[in-house]
Amino acid sequence: MRVLLVHCHPRRDSFNAALRDAAAALEAAGHVIERLDLYEEGFDPRLSAGERGAYYDEDAGRPDLTGHIAALRRAEALVLVYPTWWFGPPAMLKGWFDRVWLPGVAFALGGAKVLQPRLTNIRRIAVVTTYGSPRWLLWLVGWPDWRMFRFGIRPLCAPRCRLDWIALTGMDGATQPMRARFIERVCRRLSAF
Repeated sequence: MRVLLVHCHPRRDSFNAALRDAAAALEAAGHVIERLDLYEEGFDPRLSAGERGAYYDEDAGRPDLTGHIAALRRAEALVLVYPTWWFGPPAMLKGWFDRVWLPGVAFALGGAKVLQPRLTNIRRIAVVTTYGSPRWLLWLVGWPDWRMFRFGIRPLCAPRCRLDWIALTGMDGATQPMRARFIERVCRRLSAF
């Protein structure tokens, strides 16, 4: 498959960067990877007043987003690697969804608030993320980022698009062996992608 790998973390020396590198297991399994590193490229997550005003205009020009939109349309699978902060993705990644997953790109409005998926080329999504919080707290608050993907992002893709959630909870107290085991788990899961 053609996989769009989106990485979102501000530090090059982070554990998250090691997780991004572990995603090379996809290439070893024969997939073609196209990479987007939002911080590395300096992606601007801010939705301007002009963009918001033209949000529903599918013919509006968005020259700074052309590459991102084209990559999304080429992808058969999407792999997102990011840390979960405050029960959600970093603002940079949330801004990528706000600015790139637009009407005419990710969906079309078909009548009274009915969304029609436009990214039916994407048949699989994998999220690789870390949480500082323990698992019990995530259950208590209802896994808000998982819900965003399950009920917001996934329905804009192919029917029966598979969502794989690969998460390390309790990251703030994770030891080096725990981190190494998680990297092995990421490699194993993505090798079987």
